[in-house]
Order: sequence, then structure tokens, then C-alpha cells
Amino acid sequence: MATARTLSDGTGAAAERLHGLDAVRGYALLLGVVYHATMSFLPGPQIWPVKDSDPSTALSVLFFVSHIFRMTTFFLIAGFFGHLMVEKRGVAGFIKDRAKRIALPLVAFWPISIAGIVAAAIYGAYVATGHVPTHGPQAAPNPPPLAFPLTHLWFLYVLLWLYAGALISRWFVLRLDRKGVLPALGDRLVRGIVRKRAGLVLLALPVAGAFYGLADWLPWFGVPTPDSSLIPNTVAMAQFGVAFGFGWLLHRQGDLLQVLARRWPLNLTVALIATAGCLAALGLAPAIHPPAPGLARTGLAAGYALAIWSWTFAVIGLALRFLSDHSPARRYIADSSYWIYLIHLPLIMALQAAVSRLGWPWEAKFAAILGVGFALMFASYQLFVRRSVIGAILNGRRAPKVAHTPATAIKPEPAR
Repeated sequence: MATARTLSDGTGAAAERLHGLDAVRGYALLLGVVYHATMSFLPGPQIWPVKDSDPSTALSVLFFVSHIFRMTTFFLIAGFFGHLMVEKRGVAGFIKDRAKRIALPLVAFWPISIAGIVAAAIYGAYVATGHVPTHGPQAAPNPPPLAFPLTHLWFLYVLLWLYAGALISRWFVLRLDRKGVLPALGDRLVRGIVRKRAGLVLLALPVAGAFYGLADWLPWFGVPTPDSSLIPNTVAMAQFGVAFGFGWLLHRQGDLLQVLARRWPLNLTVALIATAGCLAALGLAPAIHPPAPGLARTGLAAGYALAIWSWTFAVIGLALRFLSDHSPARRYIADSSYWIYLIHLPLIMALQAAVSRLGWPWEAKFAAILGVGFALMFASYQLFVRRSVIGAILNGRRAPKVAHTPATAIKPEPAR
């Protein structure tokens, strides 16, 4: 995954390292762990392999809010650092790096992930019923074209699509627009969106239209996750493609980040209002029926789309405002987050199953799932990944070993 680099301020001088964006990228991945940990506690019908005996409305709201912005934020930052890397390493270096750090982990971790998820689901069924299931889950009645279980690793697959699209678009622009008209138009558009308070509305329009046009759209679950087919769904590609492209172009004008840092209170206020409006219309438990066409559906599509972008701008602005200083702890979390996200799902599912029938309150169960899960995942990163070849693949480098000089080796200078 791309890490923060120094950024030119447009005059050729190197600006401060963007620790804030690095932190957001890492925390967005870790928020995905929390998001999946809430799913066994959702009220209503079972939509997850594990169903806890003590559902929680509070965790239902956490699920809803975290799902609004975490992946859009991730893809925007991925586009930002993707453009930085192309400018720094060239196209060949970019392709080589992305093949090693995105394509290779997808291919290597998918079999491990799918085996772990199946094992955890079997364990969950055994805990719930007292019997090992003798047959797998029922197949979907209308599977999508090229159906394939990408699991939670779908984001790597979509990233490869977006990287390819960005490089192809870049090639055409360089070949056909030698005067730079299109890049200048893109810069003007991005600058207008960021500087004008109503710019969020323009960004929200594509996904709002996609939401409204999707007949089976479920507003509670926002952007349909493209995890079940090798052909990503239209809504996901529209939203994540816009986010990635916006981040790609945003890197060309790094000074605009300061506008996001200044406006985080306004963007957070809009995000909270839009989210509250969606929850007021949908209720606090998952709604599994699509809204009928009409004014209510239009309002939900517009409100959810506005919430996506206002949350995204708010969390990035907050990080740039308050997390832009160097922090060894935040750097460690950012480095470990990729590994943790790759391995977390089977472990979280197994822990959910282990506590699902205990007579504990949901607060204690949820704390146990996250506490044990994060402890094991951080420990595995420290012991097996951080200074290994796996760490070099995932983070682009091995963490240096700390040199310890024995006290006996320090000899005092002779008296003069």
C-alpha cells in the first residue's frame, strides 16, 4: 500500500511529509475490522454467518455510519498516492510496485482467506446448532456474471482495475492532448470542488444517480460491495472510481489539502446532518427492502451520497489538522494495518462464534472480539511480518532492526 511521501508545494520545494493521510489510510483499514466485528450483533434477520444472541442497536448504528465513508476515503487516498508514485517512479516503476504490493497479496492471500472464512463459518454453525453442517450455504438464485467470491480482498481487485484505467487514461491524454487542455480542465474542476462549499454536491451527483437507478438498492448498506463477481458492479465502480480519480487529480494541487484541513468542522456538520436524516428515514436496524421509486427514494439517494463525501472530506480534514505531526505509534499502526486487514476476517468470525452464545452483555462480547483479535493480529505483525520478506512486500521495505550496543563494548576515552 502507498505510504505518505513528501509533497511538492508547487514551487519545487518539498513540503512536510503527509503523516495525516498516512494515518487516515491505516485507520480506514482498521475501521474495516471494527465494521466486520459489528455484523454478528445486527438486529433483524441473519445476514452474516454468525448471529449473536444479544443484538445491539448501538452497533447497528456504528455499522451504518462506518460503512458510509471508509472505502471512499481509502480509494481517494489510494488515487492521491497513486499519482504521486507515477510521478516519482514512472509508469514502469509504478506497475512493478503495484504488482508486488497489490496483485501478489491478492493472489497469495485469497486461498488462505477463503479457507479460513469457510472454517470459521463451519465453526459458527456448530456453535449455533451443536452440529457440523453437512452441506454448504445455498447458492444465490441469480448469480452475477463471472461470479467469484473475492471476500474482503475485493478492494485489491478493484484497485487493479482503477490503476489500469488511470494509466490508460494518462496515456491517451499525453498522446492526444499535447497542449494540456484536459489536465488544466481537471485541475480547475478539482479546485472548484474543494474551494466552493457546494462542491460536495457535484461529487455526490454520480453516486446519487447510480443509487436511484439501481432497482434493488438497499440504502442501509450504501454502496453495494463488489465482492461476488470478477465484474465489479456499476454503483461501486462509479463511486470508487470517482473517489480514486478525484484523489489522483488532487495530488496535482497539494495546496488544496489545506482547504480540507480548515473546513473539517463544516464538512463534519454536513455529514452528521445527512447521516441523521438517513437514519431517521430508515430506522436504527438494517432495512432489507429497497425503497419504492419516488420522493423518498430520491431523498435517501441524495442524502446518502452527500453523507459519503462530507464524511470523507471531514475525516481527511481532521487528520490533516490534528495528525500531521510525526508519531512513531501512528506510523506503526499505518504500517501494520495492511497486514491486519488481509488476515482479520476469519479470526474475527471465529471470535464472534466463540462468544455468540455466552450470557455476556454485547458490550463485553464486542470488547472481547476486538481486544483478543487486535492483540493477536498486532502480535503476528510484530513477530512474523514487520522485519520479514512479507513486510517488505506489503510496505515496500523491511522495518530496520534496532541496533543495541552492549554496555561492555563502550570504552571510556583515556584521560588526557
